[in-house]
Amino acid sequence: MTNKQGEQVKKGLFYVLLFIICIYLLFPFYWAIVSSLKTSGQLFNVTLLPQGLYWESYVTVFQNDDFALGLRNSIIVSFVVTALSIAVGSSAAYALGRLPFRGKAPILYLILSMTMFPSIAIIGSLFTFVRNPCIVVGGQCQQFELYNSLLGLILTYLIFTLPFTTWVLTNFFKSLPSELEQAAMVDGATPFQTFYMILLPLTMPAIVTTGMLAFIMAWNEFVFALTLTQDFTARTVQPAIAFFSGSSEREIPWNNIMAASVVVTIPLIAMVLVFQRRIVDGLTAGAVKG
Repeated sequence: MTNKQGEQVKKGLFYVLLFIICIYLLFPFYWAIVSSLKTSGQLFNVTLLPQGLYWESYVTVFQNDDFALGLRNSIIVSFVVTALSIAVGSSAAYALGRLPFRGKAPILYLILSMTMFPSIAIIGSLFTFVRNPCIVVGGQCQQFELYNSLLGLILTYLIFTLPFTTWVLTNFFKSLPSELEQAAMVDGATPFQTFYMILLPLTMPAIVTTGMLAFIMAWNEFVFALTLTQDFTARTVQPAIAFFSGSSEREIPWNNIMAASVVVTIPLIAMVLVFQRRIVDGLTAGAVKG
């Protein structure tokens, strides 16, 4: 076998492996689409193609008031959490990445350790806090309500989105050349002006990437949304889908559940396609120190 033939064999094996990986990743979403286009009686017929296009599941989903309310709550919570994560996380990342002060390394490792705890490990103590929060004013505990509210979900979602955003953006701020800050100082800029007028625009690809990931984390979150809410006035779309009911008590409407899953996945796919260039730039922006 010549070298040219060997290269062709390697290339062919690479494409075969790539095809297998793509099938493995895309098949669950494809199966959800196929299942959503089946009737309840066709769900147990294992066929790769739907036997006709049954759109009634999508009509049922959009006529479900609880699903519409959950979708609205998910949009509000995800966008607010993403905005707060970027605003607070970028400021903290600038301080940790560019400003000299003692204790930066312990703080960074503390932030990293906060991302290692699974949701189920903290949900018990978090539930107790959300049910009975108080602010001490004048030596007295002032109660306020966070349980079964969008504000409670927003504050709890920041527990896992904010440390992630801060940790990732810190590395991007570190990779920026120090000459930019020196030139800004010569021109009389304050550290805050240097941050939001010079360094922040340069890290926009990284901010888009981390913001996208924070949005996906908040959009797909299920455990907090299920535990910290009581009814559909504050529940997001994920637990709303879990509470879909069939025509009878023991029936699970898998076709409706799959249709709703497809509906809530499409916005994420659309956002990735729209911002794909920014995402690629953000993933490689901190790879080489300029």
